[in-house]
Amino acid sequence: MKTVRTIAEVREALRDAPAPVGLVPTMGALHDGHIALLQRAREDCATVVMSLFVNPTQFSAGEDLAVYPRDEERDGELARRAGVDLLFAPTVAEMYPDAFATTVVVAGGLCEPLEGASRGPQHFHGVATVVTKLLNIVAPQTAYFGQKDAQQALVIRRVVRDLDIPTTIEVCPTVREYDGLARSSRNAYLNEAERRRAAGISQALRNAAAVIAAGERDSEVAVRAARTELERHEIVPEYVALVDPETLVPVEHLDAPVLIAVAAHVGRARLIDNLIATPGR
Repeated sequence: MKTVRTIAEVREALRDAPAPVGLVPTMGALHDGHIALLQRAREDCATVVMSLFVNPTQFSAGEDLAVYPRDEERDGELARRAGVDLLFAPTVAEMYPDAFATTVVVAGGLCEPLEGASRGPQHFHGVATVVTKLLNIVAPQTAYFGQKDAQQALVIRRVVRDLDIPTTIEVCPTVREYDGLARSSRNAYLNEAERRRAAGISQALRNAAAVIAAGERDSEVAVRAARTELERHEIVPEYVALVDPETLVPVEHLDAPVLIAVAAHVGRARLIDNLIATPGR
């Protein structure tokens, strides 16, 4: 595995690299979810690139940018073991040089609900901008993202479609721990007691999905099932929402697959999770 720091080095390294090229964008603090994405890329692609960049423009004021876990040596070793060919670990100055003045903004309602309502739509402006840059720098045939960040994946797919970027966006299943907790870099913030409580998030999703699968058509009933489980684990959510999986428009009558999404703080960790539920007959 080769590690490079500059955009010029990436392009030089990939000039004669065998296709297809796969990209897995990360902010580091790798966990099994990242490894699953890297393994999928390794299966699909002749050349695998992983970016390692904690993107400051997607953090709002008061969020955890300063303390976000960083350990490039560890992440690099895990990437090497997963079969990464090229690790791109730029500085902030490399990605956002002096007088940088362009932001990619996705309009039309994908950035405003859920995470946009909680973190501000500028969060997704930062995501869309950095991912657009990475796709332009690496020019992969395929880029890999996790379903845990379902809203992010929708935003990125819209960017790729609208800007005619010749990259396929593959969204891979959420990787979970033994008790259902979605793998996340921010799980590292949890102490032992908080870790046990955090498992209630995935259980809340499953409870809501079970109500829907049993034939419930009223979204409020499913939301109450999720909130009851969260309350049992002493978790106060930022949101519990049932939305259309493609548009993120709230769903009131359950007659088609629906995305159930939750965000909540457990201790100092802000955690998100989701699943798609199908109504029963």
